[in-house]
Amino acid sequence: MIPLAQRRQIEGISAVLLPFGDDDRPDWAAFRTLLDRAWSAGLTPAVNMDTGYVHLLAPAERTRVLEEARGVGAGRRFVAGAFIDGEPGDPAERYRHAIDRIRGFGGTSIIFQCSDLASADERDVLAVYRRIAEAGGPLLAFELGPMFAPFGRIYSAGFIRRLIEIDAFTGIKHSSLDRETEWARVRIRDQDRPDFRIYTGNDLAIDMVFYGSDYLLGLSAFYVEAFAARDRCWAAGDPQALMLNDLLQYLGQLAFRPPVPAYKHSAAQFLKLRGLIPTDRSHPRSPTRPASDLALLEDIRLRLEAALR
Repeated sequence: MIPLAQRRQIEGISAVLLPFGDDDRPDWAAFRTLLDRAWSAGLTPAVNMDTGYVHLLAPAERTRVLEEARGVGAGRRFVAGAFIDGEPGDPAERYRHAIDRIRGFGGTSIIFQCSDLASADERDVLAVYRRIAEAGGPLLAFELGPMFAPFGRIYSAGFIRRLIEIDAFTGIKHSSLDRETEWARVRIRDQDRPDFRIYTGNDLAIDMVFYGSDYLLGLSAFYVEAFAARDRCWAAGDPQALMLNDLLQYLGQLAFRPPVPAYKHSAAQFLKLRGLIPTDRSHPRSPTRPASDLALLEDIRLRLEAALR
């Protein structure tokens, strides 16, 4: 365990849900609303992430996501997943192509892991990352636990030390759901490159930001305003940060229970209860939650709204 990093400014990046309509197609108008709410709350949106069903979208749909982010953003920063799984060819070249496309829309790339590198020697993975870095920064790396995706992989501490040495990479999203592993990354960052960002992806322990991580979370998609309020309170030394964190963590424990990918349907249910999207449908190939969750989600919604008054 490491000490609390009190009164620190937290950088929040929020994955944005891609809502679906009754026709089982993306609801682009609702997506634009959610994008704008993230920026308005003071968070940076992240698109073409797991929360946006990136692995289930057709290439044309992923392009449409980037078009919408550019249009709504009007020059504001956003992060986008460089996703290459299932594509043929050299991984480094495919990543470079994806990065160029994302930059063409004004986004910052986060490098999704892929099946080609899932079982490769870490030295070979680092060689690919060094070739990717020739495209220049800023770039974000990503390590994803296999509970989220079959191509996910958590790297060794030695790998992280070598990655941090690559100037083009300015941060990494860490999604092991394991506190000790993430604390170890924070220690390495503090020792080797203090300006490097560790973005927690631990939706079951969102208080990792109190120990020196920042965040790129799917859970924040549920209520960007509440996350932003928690972050402001922490920076100000206001104990309200702990109360808001407790409520948001209750939401996370409910939404991210097994099967974990069904959290996206939980997000749709919650956002519909908030009146922000018209339906609570998820991607037709994504797992769903029972309607019995709605009473629990509504209780959490009311508690959060009362806390934010």
